Amino acid sequence: MRVSDFDFHLPDERIALRPASPRDAARLLHVQAGRMADRVVRDLPQLLQPGDVLVFNDTRVIPAQLSGRRGDARVGVTLHKREGQTDWLAFVKNAKRLRVGDTVTFSDALSAEVAEKRPDGSVAFRFQSDGPVEAAIAAAGTMPLPPYIAAKRDIDERDADDYQTMFAARDGAVAAPTAALHFTPELMAALAERGIASETLTLHVGAGTFLPVKADDTEEHRMHSEWGEIAPDAAERLNAARRAGGRLIAVGTTSLRLLESAAGADGMVRPFSGDTDIFITPGYRFRAVDGLMTNFHLPRSTLFMLVSALMGLDIMQAAYAHAIESGYRFYSYGDSSLLLPG
Repeated sequence: MRVSDFDFHLPDERIALRPASPRDAARLLHVQAGRMADRVVRDLPQLLQPGDVLVFNDTRVIPAQLSGRRGDARVGVTLHKREGQTDWLAFVKNAKRLRVGDTVTFSDALSAEVAEKRPDGSVAFRFQSDGPVEAAIAAAGTMPLPPYIAAKRDIDERDADDYQTMFAARDGAVAAPTAALHFTPELMAALAERGIASETLTLHVGAGTFLPVKADDTEEHRMHSEWGEIAPDAAERLNAARRAGGRLIAVGTTSLRLLESAAGADGMVRPFSGDTDIFITPGYRFRAVDGLMTNFHLPRSTLFMLVSALMGLDIMQAAYAHAIESGYRFYSYGDSSLLLPG
């Protein structure tokens, strides 16, 4: 398909710079079988059925935005995928100034050697520090807010909490699984009382999620890989819930992509540990996921392509037009949608 098919105009004032407070007060556009209704996130227990399972991503965002120097040159680095105990892939501003073997200094306790420059434009760094590399990166780095927020305001102390979900447990993401930012302990208690279960998996979200699609045709675009894991006991519980008639509702496109990566042609979710670069566009046949809760995405993005694959491009174009006209807030700190195809 043409990437231009997934374009739309978004007024600049629709981009949210702060999350809703409280988190579950965010608006929720409920889209089911082509019909739309304006709700709020705390209505979620009434919109789902007993026996359904919400699947959350328990990744934790690390301070992956680093500023360093090579000689007199400033170097901006955004980590996006861990490849070893001290090795990371990164996107780099002024990458042309770097050569293999160069050393970039980020703080008195942290530096990194350029180990490789890859064809996709990313740079492989090998970090050195006086102590644990993770601690040195955490001390030197800042929260990697999406560029459409960071370009409009400074990152501050609030973001350290605002940009983590209540499920965050496993360090490794450089972008938040933002659909889950809307959940609170009170909402989780109401869902449990309604008979709606929850499960967690892990997908360490990479900064590639924010990269624009430069190809003209979707078949020419290549996704960056991300590491994920579904534990055997979690996979069995998910399959048991589906056998009992429950639906698997992915909270966020990251959860959806990993569930679909782990599912066989029979729809069963297998245990999974490794990289995935799954790219879901219209025409994809979903195996494991019955619905999706997700924020509103960028024009021409792989994520808007994904929701269009789940619901149909015409339906999602209409839903986004309604959201823009009705004042919904877009992107990472914005409002949410519940997408149920059937």
